[in-house]
Amino acid sequence: MYGALWRGLPGPVWLRILILVVAVAIVLFALSTWIFPLVDGLLTPSQPVTVDP
Repeated sequence: MYGALWRGLPGPVWLRILILVVAVAIVLFALSTWIFPLVDGLLTPSQPVTVDP
């Protein structure tokens, strides 16, 4: 899988590394901006938890 991805990228090695770093940064940004908050909203209980002293 990773070998096919590596061979499919254009350019010399330094350009391939740059493309992969940018792609990983975009994926992490998308996860932290849209996916993780969506999942947190689905997993968090709707009622706040309070503790009486």
